[in-house]
Amino acid sequence: MMDPYRLAAAAIKSAASAVAVTGAGISAESGIPTFRGHGGIWEKYPPDEYATIDAYNANPDKVWKFWCDLATTLAGCKPNPAHYALAELERMGRLTAVVTQNVDNLHQDAGSRNVIEYHGNARWLVCPRCRHRDPLDLSQHGGTPPYCFCGTLMKPDVIMFGEVIPSEAIVQSALLVEKCNALIVVGTSAQVYPAARLPILAHQNGAFIIEANIVETDFTQTVTNAFLEGPAGETLPRLLRYVEQT
Repeated sequence: MMDPYRLAAAAIKSAASAVAVTGAGISAESGIPTFRGHGGIWEKYPPDEYATIDAYNANPDKVWKFWCDLATTLAGCKPNPAHYALAELERMGRLTAVVTQNVDNLHQDAGSRNVIEYHGNARWLVCPRCRHRDPLDLSQHGGTPPYCFCGTLMKPDVIMFGEVIPSEAIVQSALLVEKCNALIVVGTSAQVYPAARLPILAHQNGAFIIEANIVETDFTQTVTNAFLEGPAGETLPRLLRYVEQT
């Protein structure tokens, strides 16, 4: 059986366009807990109480504490080697874009320039009414949720349950994966839709699917062409070396 890293590197090098789709697993090594599973964020903060737009509007002070807790966690986290590997692939001209389900801004911190944020960015606040945005500064907004100058309650600029993913993100990501020749899927459980459909869409359009995950997922036996097993902080730098050397 051929080395999956060699196969993956060859696919990336021959691709006119390669795209990465990332989930919570890529940031776990940066100290950010995943949302699902044992020890996940939802164990401490049940999503129906803390992560829906209805819960936020009904009890903003209670839900705001969760977002402040999450923002404090994110503030202390840095990109890991997996983020830097994807940023380097982009710098080399080997990666067109990153589509991420994460809200932690770590791809941008690592140097990635073309990042499509499927679920928003927790480092920002947005006004649902006028769309004004401000940085989420805990030194100013640590106690109670802020209001916009237009008088509307602001919210973290993330997609809460009950909200619709921005059409721009859906359209941009779909266009990218439809046209790409290679797709790198990193740290996602293949359970969160509509983002979980992106690898399927790429596969249907003939793309070579590279999956980097700790364990196999629903993608592995259905669309994946090269499975890179292990922590993304180890597998992606290794893949980068193969791309550089082969």
